[in-house]
Amino acid sequence: MRFQLLGPLSITDGPDTVVLQPSKPTILLASLLLHANSVVSADYLQRTMWGEEQPATSRAALQTCVLRLRRLFTKHGVTETPIEAVPGGYRITAGPRHLDLIGFRDEVRRAADIADPESELRVLKGALSLWEGSVLANVRSDVLHRDEVPRLVEERLRTLERACDLKLLLGRCGEALVELWSASRAHPGHERFREQLIEALYRTGRQTEALAEYRVVKDYLHDELGVDPSPALRRLELAILRGEDLGPADDRHPAGPAYLSGGAAERQHTAPAAPPSAMVGPVVAVHSFTGRAAETTALLERLTAPGQEPVTLLVSGAPGIGKSALARHLAHHVRDSFPAGLFLVRMVGPDGTARRPDDAAAEVAAALRDQVRGERALLVLDDVVDADQVRPLLPAGADGAAIVTSRRGLAGLVATHGGWVLRLSTFAEEESYALLLAVLGAERVEAEPEAARRLAAACGHHPLALRIMSARLLTRPALRLADSVSWLAEDPLARLSLADSPELSVHRVLGGALDRLDPRLADAFLKVAAQIPDHFTAEDSVRVLGMSPFEADDVLDRLADAGLLEEGPPGPYRVHELLRVYARRTAPYRSRPIQKV
Repeated sequence: MRFQLLGPLSITDGPDTVVLQPSKPTILLASLLLHANSVVSADYLQRTMWGEEQPATSRAALQTCVLRLRRLFTKHGVTETPIEAVPGGYRITAGPRHLDLIGFRDEVRRAADIADPESELRVLKGALSLWEGSVLANVRSDVLHRDEVPRLVEERLRTLERACDLKLLLGRCGEALVELWSASRAHPGHERFREQLIEALYRTGRQTEALAEYRVVKDYLHDELGVDPSPALRRLELAILRGEDLGPADDRHPAGPAYLSGGAAERQHTAPAAPPSAMVGPVVAVHSFTGRAAETTALLERLTAPGQEPVTLLVSGAPGIGKSALARHLAHHVRDSFPAGLFLVRMVGPDGTARRPDDAAAEVAAALRDQVRGERALLVLDDVVDADQVRPLLPAGADGAAIVTSRRGLAGLVATHGGWVLRLSTFAEEESYALLLAVLGAERVEAEPEAARRLAAACGHHPLALRIMSARLLTRPALRLADSVSWLAEDPLARLSLADSPELSVHRVLGGALDRLDPRLADAFLKVAAQIPDHFTAEDSVRVLGMSPFEADDVLDRLADAGLLEEGPPGPYRVHELLRVYARRTAPYRSRPIQKV
């Protein structure tokens, strides 16, 4: 059994991972694991569970929580409980194989002793891959989130900062940019990330963007904190304004290990830079993954089946249907079968444009250059636009496997390279209910079970919509589920979005999907979805599209392939209700006369 603290608190038992529901035993377990192998006083445990003002029965309730935890461990096959009652409190015993926090710290310490930057970076990447979301998101303890979580987050930020320093040193500025954009936005007050981002932009020839980013930092520090940029940031700005050569990255940060000086530094300065759009990284596990049990079982059998042939799995479906989440979930289930590593390859850039096959192939080759012959690697080729884009990346022998996700069916890829195809649809009712349970907690959902089912139906059992709505409800703990159903129904497109993450918006995801299409095909979809009710055939769309039955059939087939129409009984085609709402709102502004596509 393995405990995971670096994200929602969960327990992994073999292939199964259970994200614990918010409860007092969950707080108790988190408190013990944060101080694993040490005695944790009963007074401290009571404070983490009940706060500073504890009920008179807290000591007895603590003992009850310990018993409940031990029963949970027994349920998962652990016969010798790792929780010990000792004088003054309790202790839980764990090592790096059983607790991700210990494993993370061990890897960071190991990296500090490595005298080769390439090897150090590889170890740090492995350590950072253990982080799987917001720390202790399902642990409702003000004390832990005030005293413990910030310390853990700082450990991660220091490690990420070091990894980005190494990427700059090795000339992988494009690869560093991917992480630095996210890190600097998530932690705007962390000046070092901002400095690294500006440096990476400048080193990749983007002087104007580097200076614009400096102005953003300067304004933030002045307006929010009332301070000026650090001397290091000001020196960097001056060097950029003068167009100076920054020199080797390590010359600007001499505090690193001994290898960051002398001849090694000169050699690293001449190393070729990675492309600015570097989009290959570790596969991060999915927080609170639920559903898709039958699909997961079938795909896992194919990924782990013995044989000498390369394995390719294609997961396709509509925008936001959960293709990427399922692929990442599968990857983490089989990580022991792929000792050469799990690699996520994003096939679409941040601006939504498809990446060139040659660029992606070069980055994959760089990521796999240390692969030992005979060791298998797994590529998750995410959001593939067409078959030609992904063909050069598919494994050619038994040393690898690939999971391809795409909105399109990619029948041409299957015809030329084989593989196994899974077309995802919306969740079943029970899967939707299980997702709400996993994210919102059993206490809240089971208090209003019928309202939870109505809410899932209002989301159309669409995974992205359910995720967004669950996140909104987590930030509104006083909002009843029954009230949220009518609140959502008033304006589903506006309500299915997150203010602090604009990219997580049903409206934006669907709009981005249409933007990828030929404009005439997009207009055809808007007309069909907005004007034809329920299920329909190609003949039903002839009048709306102004085409012959043959031409209309071709258009609908292409829209179905793009994931915008659903196929199956009781009619050939149907439109998901969220897509229909989007089309009715958008069609008046986007549609134009349809020409032959």
